[in-house]
Amino acid sequence: MVKKSSYISIFTILIVTLLIFGGISSAETVDQIQDKIDNANANRAKLEKEIAAYQEQLKNISTQAVSLQNTIKSLDVSTTKISTEVKLTENNIDKTTYNIQDTGLNILDKEKQINKGNLAIRQALRQINEADDRSIWEVLLSNEDLSDFWTDIENIIVVQSEIGDQVLSVKNIKANLEKAKAELEKKKKELEDYTKELSDKKQVLLSTKKEKSSLLTTTKNTEANYQKILKDKLALKEALDLEISQAESQLRLIIDPKSFPKAGKGILAWPLDDIYITQYFGKTVDSARLYVSGTHNGVDFRAPIGTKVKSAGSGKIEGIGNTDIVCPGASYGKWVFIRYDNGLASIYGHLSLITAKEGQVVKAGDIVGYSGNTGYSTGPHLHMGVYAGQGVKISSLKSAACKGTYVMPLADTKAYLDPMIYL
Repeated sequence: MVKKSSYISIFTILIVTLLIFGGISSAETVDQIQDKIDNANANRAKLEKEIAAYQEQLKNISTQAVSLQNTIKSLDVSTTKISTEVKLTENNIDKTTYNIQDTGLNILDKEKQINKGNLAIRQALRQINEADDRSIWEVLLSNEDLSDFWTDIENIIVVQSEIGDQVLSVKNIKANLEKAKAELEKKKKELEDYTKELSDKKQVLLSTKKEKSSLLTTTKNTEANYQKILKDKLALKEALDLEISQAESQLRLIIDPKSFPKAGKGILAWPLDDIYITQYFGKTVDSARLYVSGTHNGVDFRAPIGTKVKSAGSGKIEGIGNTDIVCPGASYGKWVFIRYDNGLASIYGHLSLITAKEGQVVKAGDIVGYSGNTGYSTGPHLHMGVYAGQGVKISSLKSAACKGTYVMPLADTKAYLDPMIYL
């Protein structure tokens, strides 16, 4: 016969199991971590507000005349803005670390619940099995008192039901544990991304400080010297443009119209999060003045130094380079060339930092670099050119104007496309 004391012991185990399933963890530690997360969120909001204010200052400066004073002012504000972005990234790293700690405690707690719950269920089943050497039916049939018979039946049903509930509860906890682990992996990836971004931002900051130092050294902080440097850069750019135009006009590449998409919005993704176009493709107000061909071969976007530049589609980084090495201030400066899977290709110019590697496979939205003011640029911006892929290739060109050999994408004139018909 199953003794009542046995059932009391079984129910005690099940009640303890229910209490365990309620969750046991260090409430003080969890609260402390949550306080840190809340503080990080508040700090993030404050830093983002500061960055937005610097962004507005840079927009105002970009509308003013190109002068040494405004250029230095722009570099100063850019330096402060990027420094604040470094702080924001460090704050995001801290917050993500706290989230990882919080999720880790959650995972440990759930694993503890599962282990203790499984142990409690095994103990309950063992006690039922060990209550008597005879089977449950033998125990029931041995009862002389009918009321004892039904009492035992009810107790067995209750215990079995409770065990079934606990098995289901353990399964639910396991499912929540798997979700928590997936969330942990996601947060670890975020932490890796933020750590990489922090390194990138610090490099951009260093580059910006060097640019200001170089500018002050070469101009000797004199407006007349600055304007002369701009004039010399424009003359060199025009000479280089002529060489490129002559080389490209001699290209006779076969371009199958079916090898790249017909015009359509959204075929390519925007390369920046915040879109403001400063110059369109083709004949523009400034194209006749700035370009030998009289047309602008891409689209220019306003982009303060250090703005993330993203791939406009899936494809491969076919080349990276820096024309400033051979022709300082005359062309694209630091550039990235992407050949997309859909038959199009594009170049990003005037970058401050290139993070992509040659041969790297990318998808739309992947960061390939940060905007800047390299090459021929009267202010920080991003130049994006789009080509029919069959009509463009990375080439070396010996330059009389630059007295050296530079490397950059060269395209059959028929290959240049208006980016706006695909964005």
